[in-house]
Amino acid sequence: QLQLVESGGGLVQPGGSLRLSCAASGSTLDYYTIGWFRQAPGKEREGVSCISSSGGRTNYADSVKGRFTISRDNTKNTVYLQMNSLKPEDTAIYYCAAVELLLSFSLCNSPRQYAYWGQGTQVTVSS
Repeated sequence: QLQLVESGGGLVQPGGSLRLSCAASGSTLDYYTIGWFRQAPGKEREGVSCISSSGGRTNYADSVKGRFTISRDNTKNTVYLQMNSLKPEDTAIYYCAAVELLLSFSLCNSPRQYAYWGQGTQVTVSS
């Protein structure tokens, strides 16, 4: 059974950076598409970014394009989300999720596509 654990969240000032990690155990991530999602209080969970199993394709929400970068190291069974130029509106709980079979990569930012989820890590952007 695949298990995911996020880390790297915290409190950061506007304009700062954080790198989130999503570490997998119980199975190799080699064949999984991985997505990062976030959920702010009172809001629905939204897709932030996703990466194909090979790492060859990525996708970003418009709100984070140019600021966030997703990457993966399958040798470490870990996926990363580098977040730069953080804004207060980036404040949320960030989750990583995995899916083995995605019908279309265009669906990779849809939470409903994912079977496995981590417990989340809090990111707070505030001065």
